[in-house]
Amino acid sequence: MMRDLGTGKENTWCTGCGNFGILNAVKKAIGELVENGSKLSDFAITCGIGCHGKIFDYLALSGIYGLHGRGTATAQGMKLANPALKVISFGGDGDSLGEGLEHTLFAAKRNMDITLILHNNGNYGLTTGQFSPLSEPGYKGLSTPLGSIEKPFRAIPLLLEAGASFVARGFSARPDHLTELIIAALNHKGFSFIEVMQPCVSYNNNYAYLNQKVKLLEVIPTTQAHAIDLASDPDHVYLGVFSRKNLPVYHELLYGSANPQKDRPDYLHRQDILHAK
Repeated sequence: MMRDLGTGKENTWCTGCGNFGILNAVKKAIGELVENGSKLSDFAITCGIGCHGKIFDYLALSGIYGLHGRGTATAQGMKLANPALKVISFGGDGDSLGEGLEHTLFAAKRNMDITLILHNNGNYGLTTGQFSPLSEPGYKGLSTPLGSIEKPFRAIPLLLEAGASFVARGFSARPDHLTELIIAALNHKGFSFIEVMQPCVSYNNNYAYLNQKVKLLEVIPTTQAHAIDLASDPDHVYLGVFSRKNLPVYHELLYGSANPQKDRPDYLHRQDILHAK
């Protein structure tokens, strides 16, 4: 029986925050994977800084609580050091597509075999509601009191163009569906990206909007152009898998089936190598 993934630490997310749905879906997904043969010790997590990053304190899993925007970079390093790991990186819309944009895009470009779960609440919630790269035009926060004049990134089209081989969108208020997406992402070999729409009840409470707009994809789009059109649809927020491709992964292209963590020489062997030189 799998041990409890909770940590017992005080949860300081705002009551009603969408992060609770993400946390529960992650726990359930990992539980189902372990029941089906995965080892809990093979899971590792990273995150950046933001409300999303607090999930590190609430999951009893090994990992690294990183710098702002560097969660995906850390995840890549962990995967390259030990390809046997299932590495999950948690990022916010500001953290992963603002400060960490370059790391996110290059992880997708390389098809790193990691999973990025993007907590998209449309603002910098931890620092009291400044607009983010995904905030909609007109968003009013501390940094844009008259409303944002910027056009936001569209996360799914951006990651599709960057080369992510698994791209999906979930909704924190539909945890069962989100659980299915997380399981599919972790089982996928390659860079998996899940954008999770999650209301910020304090600064961007869009529950009513999302409940009205969300719609499940019936099938995976057959072309990237169709996937981008659906992901950008102004009338619906489509949920589901937008793309799933079997492509070569970075660590195997780099060094085949080797595993640096398991294959490295022991201490005495390394000393012999040094002294021989």
